[in-house]
Parts: sequence; structure tokens; C-alpha cells
Amino acid sequence: MKLIVDANIVFSAILNSNGKIGDILIKNKKKINFIAPNFLRVEMKKHHGRLCKISKLNENQLEEAAFQINKTINFISEEQVKKSAWLSADILTAGVDPNDTPYVAFSKHFRCKNEVVIKSSLKGLQKKASQILLQQMNCINGLN
Repeated sequence: MKLIVDANIVFSAILNSNGKIGDILIKNKKKINFIAPNFLRVEMKKHHGRLCKISKLNENQLEEAAFQINKTINFISEEQVKKSAWLSADILTAGVDPNDTPYVAFSKHFRCKNEVVIKSSLKGLQKKASQILLQQMNCINGLN
């Protein structure tokens, strides 16, 4: 099974590695191919200070938590995703959150329509999402 992992999921896992999301990422590494765009690394650096503050972890603890989560994820260059996937993702995320575009493009490219796209904040995207993405959300609810 392939899962596209976004920043919200990784941040949740780092902030609560003993929670459900952390459990899924850490304990299912052999069963699930967790995939993320390199953009996720940019997002992690961008929000590092905020994560440190919210988590109340010191620098070393936060780095270790991030390392444990990141080692379960296959980071892939955005250049490897087909242009058609990007165009489709642009349409689906228009007016919602441009930061969701890479994750939706990866979902399309890696054909996760029968698998799951892990997302924790699809409220705006749900309104515009195709039936495929809605099915993916239903799959995620089955993991909980």
C-alpha cells in the first residue's frame, strides 16, 4: 500500500509520537510505502521553531523525533511527478491551499486512488475533491 504523507501528518507524529498517527508511521513501515515530496522537508524547516515551542522539546529531542518519523518516509523529488498530475492537483487545490498541491499531485502520480492519501485537514479540499479523493478519506477512516 502507498500513502502520501503531508506536513500536518508529520507534525502531528512529531508532536505526539505515541499517538495514532505516530503509531501508523512507525509501526507500519514494512506494510506501507510512505511517500512525500521533498517539499515536506522545506515545510519542516519553515515550522521548526514553532514545533519546538509547541512540543516543549529541546532542540536535540525535536531533531530525534523528526529523525524517527522521517526515516519511515520515502522522500521523492517533485520533478519525478508527471506534469498531468500537477495540472490536476492545481485544479483540485485552487482557492484552497497551494501547499496541498504537491501532496495531491503525488497522490495522482503514484495512483493512490485505491490506497490512501493521509491528510489531516481536507475540509476545504473536500468541497472540490473528486470521488477518488473522497474514497481515499474513507480508507483512512478504516485505519483508525
